[in-house]
Amino acid sequence: MKELNQHPVIHEQAVAWGDMDAFGHVNNVLYYRYIESARIKYMDILDFFAAEVYTVVASNQCKYLKPVFYPDTLKITASIEEIRTSGFKMTYQIWSTTQNTWVASAEAIMVVVDKNTLKKQAIPNNIKNKIIELETVAGNTPTIFN
Repeated sequence: MKELNQHPVIHEQAVAWGDMDAFGHVNNVLYYRYIESARIKYMDILDFFAAEVYTVVASNQCKYLKPVFYPDTLKITASIEEIRTSGFKMTYQIWSTTQNTWVASAEAIMVVVDKNTLKKQAIPNNIKNKIIELETVAGNTPTIFN
């Protein structure tokens, strides 16, 4: 796994008491909320919400490495590893400050759609260029498929 500083976006998330389930650890569903917050932070940096397009999650998955408990503060990283014509692959890692280790990793395939028709469309060039710039500053080179 990459080090924390190798990610262009790091979202800090406090674990709430209500995030735990009957088994006393953070419920698996909450991990998707946590990565969603990191994804939204990334999109805000790209100024994606001002564009004439939306993104939709085509698929996602999460690997749980260690259970998380209250109290804790998580650092959720977000990166874009692959850029395609009308979508991209985002990867996430979740770091527990209490445990001082990675506790989960996840990925999502995001597809760009027109705001009005909701049909798939190409990623606007200005957004694609911002992704490449943001990743490059963090020392990453996303794979670009045309």
